[in-house]
Amino acid sequence: MSTYSAYRRLACRAARKAGAIHLKHFNKGVAVSAKKESFDLLTAADIEAEKAVVALIRKQYPAHNILAEEHTYARSDSEYTWVIDPLDGTNNFACGIPIFCVSIALVRKDAVVAAAVYDATRRELFWAEKGGGAFLNGTRIRVNKAATLEKSLLITGFYYDRGTRMIETLEAIKLFHLKRIIGIRRLGAAALDLCYVACGRAAGFWEFVLSPWDFCAGKLLIEEAGGRVTGSRSEKIPLLEKHFVVASNKKIHAQMLSIISRSYGAVFS
Repeated sequence: MSTYSAYRRLACRAARKAGAIHLKHFNKGVAVSAKKESFDLLTAADIEAEKAVVALIRKQYPAHNILAEEHTYARSDSEYTWVIDPLDGTNNFACGIPIFCVSIALVRKDAVVAAAVYDATRRELFWAEKGGGAFLNGTRIRVNKAATLEKSLLITGFYYDRGTRMIETLEAIKLFHLKRIIGIRRLGAAALDLCYVACGRAAGFWEFVLSPWDFCAGKLLIEEAGGRVTGSRSEKIPLLEKHFVVASNKKIHAQMLSIISRSYGAVFS
């Protein structure tokens, strides 16, 4: 049992509770509103799930910080921050597409130390703790063994920016396809995308801008499963900021970065 097992167990319990809320709303129909961007939707399930997850964490660790998608929480001087996406894939959820999840991670200083991602529709609970491996429903998972792009299935996502960033993502898709990869998927839930890399269903993933609640849990899962997660220039990702994310089984990481640099080189920050 690692130092972080208690935190991981809490993350799993909170994730299952959020998943039950997802299914309750999904099965009875979804009430939808829009955020600032009309294509970024919000549902009652987002709000209810976040409240439930935060309540569980606050009951056990009241001094810990909370960074979540739907609300802003007061900061303390704790070295621990829970990073929460109460419903990743909200647009899928709102449109009746059963590809969504809850993502919960605990960051200590500059490292993710515990994580849980739960897909309630498939009853798939991904979890990891630093130094303790990555698991799906209790079974150890590993990244896949694809050594070249030609043997790789990739996943990507489109940021809500409908201008340059989207165009350059499409350019990267074109360049990857010219490498005769197996294919590219766009599933609409970045936290699940990263889990699919962790368990070997895909060899790599990239997205121009992700928020911490989108990538923190998946980052730990991939690294504990033997993969690699970096920024677009192979740099370390700041965990509590938005950032470009490139994730892979490690074997194809340099190949992915080479393609991405040709697509995004003009807009790296």
